[in-house]
Amino acid sequence: MSGRTSAAGLPGGGPAGEQGAFGPRLQAFRRRAGLSQEVAALRAGISTRALRDIERGRVQRPQARTLQRLADVLELTGGELAELLATTRTGPPRGAGRPRLLILGPLALQRGQAPVPVTSPMLRRLLGLLALKHPEPSTQREITDTLWPSGPPSSHQSLIHTYVSQVRRLLEPGGPRTAPAPTVVRTPTGYLLQASRSQIDLGHFDELLAQAERLHRAPDPGAAYESLTQALRWWRGPVLADADPVLRQHPAAVVVNERRVKAVLLYADTALLLRRPEEAVPLLWSMVNSEPLHEGLHARLILALGSCGEQAAALNVFGRLRDRLDKELGIAPSAEVRDAHLRVLRQQLPLAQRPERPAPPSRPSTVGPLPAQLPAMAGSYVGRRRQMRDLDVLLSPDPGQRAHVVAVVGAPGVGKTALAKHWAHARRAHFADGQLFVDLRGHSPLPALRPGDVLAQFLRALGAPPDQLPADEDEAAALYRTLLADKQMLIVLDNARDPEQVRPLIPGARGCSVVITSRSRLAGLVVSDGARQLALDVLDPDEARQLLAGIVGECAATAEEEAARRLVRVCGGLPLAIRIAGANLVARDTGIADYCAELAGDDMLSRLRIEGDRRSTVRAAFDLSYLALPAEARRMFRLLGLMPGPDVSVNGAAALTDATSAASAELLVTLTDTHLVRERGAGRFGLHDLLRSYARELVSAQEAHAARQRLFEWYLHHADAAARLLYPEGSGAGPVGSCGSVPSAALVFSDHGEASEWLDSERENLAGAVPQASAAGFTTLAWRLAESLHSHLSAGLYTGECLKVATAGLLAAVADGEPRAQAAAQLRRAECRWALADEAEAVELFRSALALARQAGWPDGQALALRRLGAARRETVAARRETGAALREAGAALREAGAGQRENHAGRAACDALSPAGELTRHGDGTGAAEGVTSPGLIR
Repeated sequence: MSGRTSAAGLPGGGPAGEQGAFGPRLQAFRRRAGLSQEVAALRAGISTRALRDIERGRVQRPQARTLQRLADVLELTGGELAELLATTRTGPPRGAGRPRLLILGPLALQRGQAPVPVTSPMLRRLLGLLALKHPEPSTQREITDTLWPSGPPSSHQSLIHTYVSQVRRLLEPGGPRTAPAPTVVRTPTGYLLQASRSQIDLGHFDELLAQAERLHRAPDPGAAYESLTQALRWWRGPVLADADPVLRQHPAAVVVNERRVKAVLLYADTALLLRRPEEAVPLLWSMVNSEPLHEGLHARLILALGSCGEQAAALNVFGRLRDRLDKELGIAPSAEVRDAHLRVLRQQLPLAQRPERPAPPSRPSTVGPLPAQLPAMAGSYVGRRRQMRDLDVLLSPDPGQRAHVVAVVGAPGVGKTALAKHWAHARRAHFADGQLFVDLRGHSPLPALRPGDVLAQFLRALGAPPDQLPADEDEAAALYRTLLADKQMLIVLDNARDPEQVRPLIPGARGCSVVITSRSRLAGLVVSDGARQLALDVLDPDEARQLLAGIVGECAATAEEEAARRLVRVCGGLPLAIRIAGANLVARDTGIADYCAELAGDDMLSRLRIEGDRRSTVRAAFDLSYLALPAEARRMFRLLGLMPGPDVSVNGAAALTDATSAASAELLVTLTDTHLVRERGAGRFGLHDLLRSYARELVSAQEAHAARQRLFEWYLHHADAAARLLYPEGSGAGPVGSCGSVPSAALVFSDHGEASEWLDSERENLAGAVPQASAAGFTTLAWRLAESLHSHLSAGLYTGECLKVATAGLLAAVADGEPRAQAAAQLRRAECRWALADEAEAVELFRSALALARQAGWPDGQALALRRLGAARRETVAARRETGAALREAGAALREAGAGQRENHAGRAACDALSPAGELTRHGDGTGAAEGVTSPGLIR
């Protein structure tokens, strides 16, 4: 299959220009298809030498059947084949330099092979309209409405003449005139594009479609299919895809797109008739995306997927169409779609015809049958299409592209073995000499297999006499490579521990392919053995839901659609967890929603197990990886479950574990290599949801308490330093209750940029740390951290997070018995409510903050609360009279607090309430912060 794919979903596609003699032109087509001479010649049924002679010009007139075979292999369109044939004649190719107009996709004009730039929007509109209407003329009114959709200028008549002249110049040929060139001529009602049908891609398409319809009526579906294939290759996207809406929605454009749909329907029907549904699937997927409500296209896609054995995908297409029709049109699927759905359910479809494969080459006689050691596949398997294609690199016919070894790596329970077995069964016909399989027990309760033991197993399977097996491992490996030297075999090495366990089992023969699965990265195989790595992640939501439906039944999953999707979210998309959950649903005959409720809580992993099968539990799969770690790595993994946010930096992990940054980085690499931890971004590491729950179960209460204290103190130390550097007006002289010396911001962060970057990267962790610290008993750390964070969250308009942090800080201050901290937290909550346009709640909170500030004897807090209340009261005319009383009360409070600099400062703050600058303001979108949020020295 060529690497060049048209927008229609068919290989090849579009017109080709002329470029010289036959040999070089053919060579260009072959290189475009990404094929070597050997591969192209093999597929065309000719010798490599013959193809080489043709490309070098030694054969001027190849036989017609040879040309046709090469055209099929290189996937040439009808136009490309005609032009290739034209180069075999003497003289310049017919049509060289002649313009060609392309509208089946973005508008393009070519002269020979060279593109002709058409940059003027007016010329593109005019040229597109004339080509759309060809061979009919475009009226003066049509041209005017297309060029000026909002209304023409007074000089539009003369402008049309000018644009027509410019289009004529664009269409002039660049070489000798061997045929009439396209041009624009005047008609009694408007203008006409005068051109032959072969000079417009739409003309080529129409001719091929008409030919296919004639052949379809005759008893020759194969010929009709070829014509339809060539016709659809001219499409590069929707007609005039880059044009203005007025042109794309022109009735002529709508009619042309309808002819495309008609051709696709006929193409799909013919592919199903010929039992070649897999060839229609890519095109049908492309079309249903552009025509999301076309039931005929969806019906064919359902039938094609079902005929390819993709029953789950076919049923999913039906479900999505049914939901869309109900939501957007309020109708049920048509009889055609329902019939296709029923045929898939009842398996009343002709399966895709498998191509005949050549007989395998003669092989030396061996003792016993061919090895066929693949274990049974799982009952249902969904998704992983991209990964299946990635594994197909083992089968590439191009030696330069083909891989010899692929390592499938990923976390425990992610489905590595299932993918390897599914691919191996699906592709077993490619390995004429059989398949070898072994579970290396790299992560298993049983001891891992030694390479020598596996070699002995494989040698016996390959026919070596048991009494003549070499005792030395190196000799056994050499004999193993010798026996596989001329064979085409698949070797699946499951559950590998490390590169050293599998290196002796990799044969030297390039005809053999090796698939390895492991929880380790096996980076050494990539570096020194040329292996390709395929990292497997959890299933996406749709694939996870399909897997669950395959176990419990599509009807059950559809009946509780929301609960089914909630269950796969609870399982984190982990295939092992979803399979266990599905098996429990079937065994207990319970509802999905009820089972979801059972799984809620901290002990979910204990409930994700199969009764009576100790191996079928999520925890058992995790245990095998965890117990294989060194002690320090196990401790790091346990403590990572305490992260307050989605991930942690290397320095944060060092604080959590009380280790150096270098040691922390080394341990994180170890955990990443075993896929217990994944690197979410540069230098930031996180855990899968289920692994995080597992890690929290492992950590003791004493260990967790000490680790949390270290981490929260580290967060506070850096957050306070960043706030002092970035928001000096709001940081004050030090929070109440702080012990020890205040850290110098310059010693923590080198500049403002570093401090701001740290706050941004740690924002989610810091916001999560405040309630966690409060709940864990670190109340002083919690409210101090909340106060340090407020300025950054407020300035960044994270109002929702700001409110949650302030609320958690208030609870911590109450538990700590700190009235001034309580007043400050209540002020922060009030400001957030005001920013969220909740005026009534904000006023109540400001009054509460005022009372708390009075109780704490905190004049600055009282003045700020009164200022906010005064500004709030001015929002309504009825409450304007209360402003004076509020200000007098503020003055009295300040006089009681004493005179001096503080009285002058607070007095100015109170008096500002009468000026516009003192008013609370919100951003236009209602989500901004209140002015004055970063008030100087809230807590002193």
